[in-house]
Parts: sequence; structure tokens; C-alpha cells
Amino acid sequence: MTKTSLITPSFILVRPQMGENIGAAARAMLNFGLEHMRIVEPRDGWSNSKVVAMASGAGRLLDNARLFCDVQTAIADCDFVFATTARGRELVKLVVTPERAMEMARALAAERKRVGVLFGPERAGLENEDLALANAIITVPSNPDFPSLNLAQCALIMGYEWKRQTALTTPEIMGLARTKFASRVDVEKLGDHFEERLEAAGFFFPPDKAKVMKLNLRNMWARLGLTQAEVQTFHGMLRQIAFMLKKQGE
Repeated sequence: MTKTSLITPSFILVRPQMGENIGAAARAMLNFGLEHMRIVEPRDGWSNSKVVAMASGAGRLLDNARLFCDVQTAIADCDFVFATTARGRELVKLVVTPERAMEMARALAAERKRVGVLFGPERAGLENEDLALANAIITVPSNPDFPSLNLAQCALIMGYEWKRQTALTTPEIMGLARTKFASRVDVEKLGDHFEERLEAAGFFFPPDKAKVMKLNLRNMWARLGLTQAEVQTFHGMLRQIAFMLKKQGE
């Protein structure tokens, strides 16, 4: 199953109170390739200028957002529903982290299952009646003394975790800024140049330790992972130092 064939989760905003938060949530969703927004009973109606302004380029997502009169109708076609909440509830329910939730969502989507994620209103979050409709609860590990997240912040976290679960992203890369790594030959020549200059300066002393000192320097150059530009810079520095020393000695 390829990444493009996955049915992406629907983010369902339940009774959102501020247009700005709806717009910001739309922007967060589109950042991570999620385009299915559903809105249940928005306090200020649908849509308004504040929503569009805060979406900042996510207009097509808003154009396709679906409006519902209640949560039951909004999730009617969903095979599995998550509900986001930071508070303990008097319900027996599976509680998962955002990472685990989106891992489960990916597996469900790969089976052509439709997943919904409920987000509560800004003031108090989802009610028990809303949570009772969900299969599992998502709780973000946060400061227990200040656990409440803004609606758009929560959408951003869920979107990021979805993208992380469904995209092959190298965890670490080196940005080479239009240059390339130096070849082994380039690094060896730099080592030769340094040894030549250091030898002339009397650096390798006492003589019986010179071999180990040179070996350590060669190991250092190999370990650094220098670029071609950096090697040329070192050569230039050594040439300039040699030139100035010679000039001062005349």
C-alpha cells in the first residue's frame, strides 16, 4: 500500500468558539497533508473573515470543510474515532499518545478504514457525551500543572505525528550549501599540507612522539567530514600564514 493511497484522517472540530482557531487549525492540517476538516456547531457560524485570514493560504481546505449539526452525524462514516482531551474522565477508555494514535491511524488507513479525530471547544474541551462516542482517547504528554492546549496547537501535534508516521524522512542530514564532501584524496593532501607547515614550525616535538602526533592529526581530519570548500579554506589559511611569516622574516 503506497503512501498516496492512504485515506487521511478527518479532523473534527467540535463546537469551536473562535474563527481564528479554526483558521489556524486548517493551516496546521495542510502543513502536514491533511485536508479533511469537519466542523460541528461553530459558535460564530460558518464561515467568517477571521477564519480565512488565519488560515493563511489553506483556503482550499476551508472551501471543502463540512459542517455538521452534531457529533454523531459528523462521525457517522468513521470506522475508528479518537478524541483529544487533557483531563481525566470517568470513562473506561483506551488512552494513547499522539504518536501511538497516528500509528494506529496509519494502520487503519492502510486497510481503507476511515479515521476521525475529535477536538473540543477552547473553553472546556470535549464533554463526556462526546468522549463516549470515541474508540480511544489521545492525551498529549504535557505539564500536569498546565496541560490545556490551544485547538490549533493540538491539531498541529496530531498533524505532525500523522506525517511522521506516513512519510519516509531521514532524521538527520547534512546541509552542504552548494558544495560537496571532500574526497579522501583531498583530505590526505590537506593532511600533507598541515604536516609540512607544522614540521617547519617545529610542532612535532619531541621527535619520538612525532609519529603518534601525526597519526592523531590524520584521524582528526578523517573524522571531521570536511567539505571541498572547507578543505580549500584550510589550504588558503596555511598559505596565508606561511606568506606572512616569510614576509616578516625578510
